[in-house]
Amino acid sequence: MNELLQVRHLKKFFPLRGGFLNRVKGYVHAVNDVSFTVKKGETFGIVGESGCGKTTLARAILRLIEPTDGEIVFEGKDLCHLDPEEMRSMRREMQIIFQDPFASLNPRMTIEYIIREPLEAHTIMSGPEKRELVADIIEKVGLRPDQKSKYPVEFSGGQRQRVGIARALVMNPKLVIGDEPVSALDVSIRAQIINLLEKLKEDFDLSYIIISHDLTMVEHISGRVGVMYLGKMVEIATCFDLYENPLHPYTKALLSATPLPNPRLKKERFILEGDVPSPINLPPGCFFHPRCPERKSICGEAYPDLVDVGNEHFVACHGI
Repeated sequence: MNELLQVRHLKKFFPLRGGFLNRVKGYVHAVNDVSFTVKKGETFGIVGESGCGKTTLARAILRLIEPTDGEIVFEGKDLCHLDPEEMRSMRREMQIIFQDPFASLNPRMTIEYIIREPLEAHTIMSGPEKRELVADIIEKVGLRPDQKSKYPVEFSGGQRQRVGIARALVMNPKLVIGDEPVSALDVSIRAQIINLLEKLKEDFDLSYIIISHDLTMVEHISGRVGVMYLGKMVEIATCFDLYENPLHPYTKALLSATPLPNPRLKKERFILEGDVPSPINLPPGCFFHPRCPERKSICGEAYPDLVDVGNEHFVACHGI
């Protein structure tokens, strides 16, 4: 498969201001030198604890927030160097499904107009063509045609997320980023939305970036997975390699904390020490070393490079 998206050394720092002159006193290192690729037709999962920078990374890739540094190459074009008009045309190819299916929908608009709005902004289609396309996408996401005149408040959480998916797909994009697309839904509905995403991937020939803290869901839907910690990618591997042979201590801890479907089965727990360091005052060396049970003296001196240990399995750890 060819590479659709290349993220190279992407950074996003948020300044902290204060004092009489409102000067910059420091930075929140939300995304700190992240690199990875997404291939055409691939589902790339991103996992990590809350606050590790997953959502900021997603928004920076789409330039919903401006990156501090780095490159975002989509189909050979560096998005960071596009002017507003060029970036506007690229947004047709890259869409996002937000985490909260209620907050992301305008409560004053009908479902039909919510889904139709991207067509108004990006196309010169006629009114009948737009209505036909909206009706088709409504049916594809599992909603009834007669529901198009209703408002978001009249739908359940799962139905609202279907509307959000329809809005993302109505422009027929090549890349869709799902930012915790099922975390706000009831457990009984999550499987339906995941199966819908997989079906739509085949129907629309999509590539996905799926962001989640639910490792079981990511294992089910992803081909490759990246693990983030404090704004860094610490491990990237195929789904099978990552879950069967995790190499980074942080990845081992995440997987050991995942509950098993059978409560009678037991597995070895990988317990971490202390709390997550502040993204404002990052520890020296490897950011994970204050909590790592396998740390060495070099871990507190230099951050390890993300190196390929074979079979496209990348890990940033001095102990490998």
